[in-house]
Amino acid sequence: MPNLLDIRRRIKSVKNTQQITKAMKMVSAAKLKRAQDRVMTARPFANKMGEVLGELAKRTDENFHHPLLDRRGDERYLLVLVTADKGLCGAFNTNLTKAAQSFIKENPEKAFELLPIGRKGRDFFRSRHATLAGEFLGLTGKGRVEFSEALEVARHIIKLYTDDTGIDKVFLLYNEFKSVLSQRVVLEQLLPVARAKEEEPELKSQQAVSLVDYIYEQPPAEMFGYLLPRLVETQIFRALLESVASEHGARMTAMDSASKNASELIDTLTLNMNRVRQAAITNEIIEVVSGAAAL
Repeated sequence: MPNLLDIRRRIKSVKNTQQITKAMKMVSAAKLKRAQDRVMTARPFANKMGEVLGELAKRTDENFHHPLLDRRGDERYLLVLVTADKGLCGAFNTNLTKAAQSFIKENPEKAFELLPIGRKGRDFFRSRHATLAGEFLGLTGKGRVEFSEALEVARHIIKLYTDDTGIDKVFLLYNEFKSVLSQRVVLEQLLPVARAKEEEPELKSQQAVSLVDYIYEQPPAEMFGYLLPRLVETQIFRALLESVASEHGARMTAMDSASKNASELIDTLTLNMNRVRQAAITNEIIEVVSGAAAL
């Protein structure tokens, strides 16, 4: 049985850890509100921009070509993985790395290159000797993502895709924020930009009233040359915002669970300490009584 001094030291250590977990929870709670507001503001714009460009691409002439729109082969993939720079956020990073590994295993005939955004994803795949096409660290760790940083990432991705590197498709993997308790792993194709799908005849006739047509002032080359890079930049920015909000939500949940576990451990250690102390007092009383009886 451990002595009284060891138990007291352990109780003090657990209490110090509990103070840290409570502080981390409060910090994440304070940052989560701002991050959540930015996500809710960015989502409608990003979704509508993708929808409009998909419709525009569908209505263009088949003879029109653009590097970000043209379909290529299906042999080499670039996977952009958005993880956190720090840990202590539950299964946030683990779910992403597992999803990335599953995607790679499901396509064994493809050649993969990874572009990690975040230290955890970079360290995980570097230790497994994966092919990295670059890395971006420190974008989400400070709690606020600037559009200029997303712009730098998007330009690097576009450069890798348009240069003669042989990349056929670019996929984006990140955590989408649902709530404090829920984050959803999202895997979506970033490049080439997908054209809107043709509706079935029956469904198309039912929705004919709500179809929207557009008046084009610029030629397609000029219009898509400006809008398609903006779409990639917006999608990257949105993914970074989603990742920051999801990270704070996951960290809040993890630190709250850690604080509760620390409380339970403190209660258990305190009970053991009281038992040890009571046993020591009982032994001392027995020794005193036995000595008096011997006299």
